[in-house]
Amino acid sequence: MNISANEARATKVEFSENSFSVTLLDGRILSVPKAWFPILCEASDAQLNNYVLSGGGIGIHWDEIDEDIFVPGLLLGNAGVKLTA
Repeated sequence: MNISANEARATKVEFSENSFSVTLLDGRILSVPKAWFPILCEASDAQLNNYVLSGGGIGIHWDEIDEDIFVPGLLLGNAGVKLTA
């Protein structure tokens, strides 16, 4: 079951040295360069792993480093798309 980009929801985020992987609800895994998000590049491992999935997985939020990522935007390659309050 593949879902459209607009319906993409994250279930898990994992980090490596230069990238992070977002597991989607339908089982796909999206690998993203951390370089697309300079704040993530500067964050410690503890800060990176202190995220919450917001909106049922539509967003990834890091309170401590004030970063938000819109999951459907990642799937479409729109790294600059941010969640707004």
